[in-house]
Amino acid sequence: MDSLITAAARALAAGDPLGALKRVALREDAPALALRGIAMAQLGDFTRAKALLKSAARAFGPKEAVARARCVVAEAEIALVSRDLGWPERALETARVTLDIHGDSVNAAHARNLQVRRLALIGRLDEAERALAGFDPALLPPLVRAGHALIVAGIAIRRLQTKVARAALAQAHEVAREAGIPALTAEVESALLALTMPAARLIVRNEERALLLDEVEALLASGALVIDACRHVVRAGEKAVSLATRPVLFTLARTLAEAWPGDASREALLATAFRARHADESHRARLRVEIGRLRAELRDVAEVRATARGFALVPVGSREVCVLAPPAEGQHGAVLALLADGEAWASSALAIALGASARTVQRALDALCTAGKVLPIGQGRARRWMTPPVPGFPTVLLLPGPLPSD
Repeated sequence: MDSLITAAARALAAGDPLGALKRVALREDAPALALRGIAMAQLGDFTRAKALLKSAARAFGPKEAVARARCVVAEAEIALVSRDLGWPERALETARVTLDIHGDSVNAAHARNLQVRRLALIGRLDEAERALAGFDPALLPPLVRAGHALIVAGIAIRRLQTKVARAALAQAHEVAREAGIPALTAEVESALLALTMPAARLIVRNEERALLLDEVEALLASGALVIDACRHVVRAGEKAVSLATRPVLFTLARTLAEAWPGDASREALLATAFRARHADESHRARLRVEIGRLRAELRDVAEVRATARGFALVPVGSREVCVLAPPAEGQHGAVLALLADGEAWASSALAIALGASARTVQRALDALCTAGKVLPIGQGRARRWMTPPVPGFPTVLLLPGPLPSD
């Protein structure tokens, strides 16, 4: 490898893409094309970066398996950053194995980090943890170690393990300072914000206040009966009853919880669950049926008792009853939660992350666009959607992935 290629590679490793381009911008050989592609990716021109990396992979000969694998890893990173979650996973795994076999442990570890980041992004936390099991990045460069610590912190945040997350982010911050790469430091500082911003609203006894992430963790561990409107789950200590696929039952449970320790009138329940302005006997009959179903679902954690004017929620044992609600509610909250990271998402990537159909996601995006909450960028298959992060609007509790008691 000649001196210009070496100098350009060192510049990229130090987070200086312009310094790298000064050395290889006019060259068309395979190593230069690869370095130019990585530099353009660091500058944010992902389209040009992907084209350069594809050209580099074609230019490398069949005997240069390691160089071709490095191009695949770089392309996979661009796909992840640009939220192209449909990018083939097998290609990245093949590249990782190739790098591992040929002794390129640094890039193999980087490929592993990319695989785990994708799994965490779409909520497959158990698979992400299995992929990290037994992997020790201690002897690897600071960039890889910082990436590993950020992944550990991200998974811990999704699982509401705030102590683990703080320790991992502190380690990532220390490693980022050691690396001296401004972009990496900024990424770590951005991740730290998730621990200092309000994560949810607590509604109890007609009072409401904001909770930080560690306060949410303490609430779920307290044994209180929590109607979790972020995940549509009713929680009581180690017990959790998912009502994610039963929206009417969850609405009834939340209405009863907000009225606790009193009762909720039949009119209020009909208005919130069925949106019935003028209830008739058919509405009342349906309410009785749905209340019966709710009793059956909550039998291990609470009773639903009839009162003179409606129904009351009575928790099993001397539990407090509270509602854990998102800080900003409305339609399509899960889509907004993913877009709040500031990245430009494809509708197909949103569908993968949310486990929803592409048509459902597209309808949500169209509605949000009409309301001025999201903006489309590009046309056709290149179209992406994004929104500037809303101050105080967290995403952790709305993102895909189970919480500890799920």
